[in-house]
Amino acid sequence: MRWHPGDQIALRQIWHGRIWTARPAIVVEDAEDAQMFFVAAGMRWMCPQDASGGWLRLRQDGWTLVEREWDSTNALSFAWPGVPYAVLAFWERDWTHRGWYINLQEPLRRTEVGFDYVDQELDVVIEPDLSSWRWKDEDELEEAIRRGMYTQADARAFREEGERAVRRLMQREPPFDQDWTTWLPDPSWPVPELPPGWDRL
Repeated sequence: MRWHPGDQIALRQIWHGRIWTARPAIVVEDAEDAQMFFVAAGMRWMCPQDASGGWLRLRQDGWTLVEREWDSTNALSFAWPGVPYAVLAFWERDWTHRGWYINLQEPLRRTEVGFDYVDQELDVVIEPDLSSWRWKDEDELEEAIRRGMYTQADARAFREEGERAVRRLMQREPPFDQDWTTWLPDPSWPVPELPPGWDRL
């Protein structure tokens, strides 16, 4: 099954057979060789909370899902089948381009409500003009290694994929051979909501 532009789907992280996060997104493209999604500022998503009511960033057992507003940025996400990262373009609410972001993650798995994946903790932040980049959340990856979630070999593989993704963007390999910084969503698209069945595995 393939999705159509404008469809509202769920992008979910799954951990130990449970939903860790669930974000609503609008499909921009769902082709055989690439997927693109729009994540809108102001959407409501489900995030993990611990027993004391704190928001969890690093995966651990004993969480509950609570609704939270994504109030910061608009994002256009690029993903490819079998590729362990996504590249995101970010804009402020007024559509000022904020920069680029690489989310290292397991390749997307297609579901009846959208796509599932598992985040690999390490990320990359890239300046809007592609002049420089830096790692993000290295401390979270180190903590995940200490907890036995990943190994040092895993971490090296994540970094290699991150560097590969940076080269893809900075060398303007397709689809980044065109200017995405001026992209705008279809004005008829609403702020997305999680589709029915998002909470069923």
